[in-house]
Parts: sequence; C-alpha cells; structure tokens
Amino acid sequence: MRVLIIGAAGMVGRKLVERLARERTALGDDIDRLTLVDVIAAPVPVPLGDTTEAVALDLSQAGAAERLIASRPDIIIHLAAVVSGEAENDFEKGYRVNLDATRALFEAIRREGRTEPYRPRVLFASSIAVFGAPFPDKIGDEFFSTPLTSYGTQKAITELLLSDYTRRGFFDGLGIRLPTICIRPGKPNKAASGFFSNILREPLAGEEAVLPVGEDVRHWFASPRSAVGFFVHAAKLDLEKVGPRRNLTMPGLSATVGEEIAALGRIAGEKAIRLIRREPDAAIARIVAGWATDFDAARATTLGFSAETSFDQIIRAHVEDELGGRLPV
Repeated sequence: MRVLIIGAAGMVGRKLVERLARERTALGDDIDRLTLVDVIAAPVPVPLGDTTEAVALDLSQAGAAERLIASRPDIIIHLAAVVSGEAENDFEKGYRVNLDATRALFEAIRREGRTEPYRPRVLFASSIAVFGAPFPDKIGDEFFSTPLTSYGTQKAITELLLSDYTRRGFFDGLGIRLPTICIRPGKPNKAASGFFSNILREPLAGEEAVLPVGEDVRHWFASPRSAVGFFVHAAKLDLEKVGPRRNLTMPGLSATVGEEIAALGRIAGEKAIRLIRREPDAAIARIVAGWATDFDAARATTLGFSAETSFDQIIRAHVEDELGGRLPV
C-alpha cells in the first residue's frame, strides 16, 4: 500500500507518522511506500526509514500536486493548512494554501485517472469552523454550514468539492471535521484557539500562561491522540456506509475554560493554576464568541469514531504522550 501524507511536519502529521512507526498496518495493509510532504522536510522515524521519503514541497506551487500524484498513492491524507488566525489576517495566503492548493490536488487526482483507472482514498482535515452563528444549543448532523471566517469558508468550499469529486468517481473521499485539538504540544501557533492549549501546556511544564477570555467560554475539544485515531479509523472504514454526505463532524468534548482549569487543578494541583495569568483580549473574545460550543456527532459515533469524554482524560493523554508520564516537581 502506498500512502501520501500532506502536512506531515505539522502536529497531527507528526503524531500520525509516529503511530505508523509503531504500527505499520494501522491504516489497513502494510505500507510499501510512505511519502511525507510539507513545506519543510518532516522527520522520518527510524522504523520507517526503508520505505519512507520526506519531501519539502509547497502544494500551492505550480506542478506540485501532479508530482505527488504521479506515484499513484492508494491513501492520501491531506492535513496541510494555514491555521485560523493566519487565514483571517492574510486573505490571499489563506485562499492560496487552504483552497487553491487543495483544488489542484483534487484535479491532479482526476487527471491521473484519465488514461488508466485510479481512485484513491482521500482523507481531508476539515474543521468545525465550517459552522457559523447563530447556533442551536447542540449542533447536529443536519445543521447547515454557514461559516463566518475566511478559514471556515475555505474548509466549507473544500468539503463541497470533496463530495462532488467523490460523487463523480474521481476519488473516494472523506472529510474529517476536527474539534479544536487540545493539548497541542510544542510552541504556540497563530491559531485563534491557541490559548485553550496554552493555559494547560505551559502550567503542566511549570511555566506561566496567559488567558485572554473569561472562564465561561465553552468550546468543543479532542486530544491529538484522538485526532490521529480519527484518520486511522477513516483509512479502514467502509465508506459505502457513509453515503453521499462525505463530511463528518468528529466526536469530542464540550467544556468551558473553567472546566479546563478545574481539571488542571485535579491533576497538577493549585500551583499549576496559579501560573495562569488573566489578560483579557477583546479581539480574541470577539472571535471566540462566534464559535460553536457543542455538537451531537451521531453519524461519526455510529461509524465507530471516538474521543475523550472528560478534560481529565485529555490532560492525562498529554502527560503520557509529551511529558513521559511525569509532571514537573
């Protein structure tokens, strides 16, 4: 089986590759060839070295998509994107990377199948940002997508393209609407949602963090471990069971910032909570106010997707996966 991961140097991409290094059949069959693509070369774990190529390539550049599809990968996992805050601040870059590059990928797949049948499985990392206010108390699978950000609009358009290219038989696609992933390891990024991770990650490492919104702010979360699990499960799923609506809201956890902090206290103690500094930011608060807070991910759950049910579980997953199972003394 040939696998192509685009955006492999990002957080979910790296963790997915680490999962494949531990479990080479995680996506179904054994991997004969794994191609990792990002604007910088992704790290290649030693167990995958004999079958893996890391390519530094910008998918939005002319000819890039055709180069990647020429080897006819069986599974294409598309994770690459400009994050929400950056897509809002840089309109042209957001559309070039999040929409135009993805359309180029889809077109390269379609053209590759003109001379000889080719129908790969395409798994696309979408987002709950495809939904816009006003919201019901809990968003179900029948709720329409009316995004109120450029990032959400780019993801929503791609969802429509994915469904149509699948309907026409050019590939077999599935859009994975990710919750906000928390706790993100590493350094803060330009996502407007970054503080959700920052107020846990830094205190767990004994460092100070800034909270720009009130503790009553509620959002929809899943861990990096669950995010990887979504794509692993999607790679093996019988997509005939999904039907023609090929974009699924993933399960997650609805919680407030206050509930995040309470879970932090239960696991790391009051000393960790004291490292959170309140600095209200009106701009971030306005952005957050337009986000969805709770979902009923019935379709995805019925199809076997799963995620955490408490913030204690999310924090423990971070401690196990990123801190070696130990908290700072």
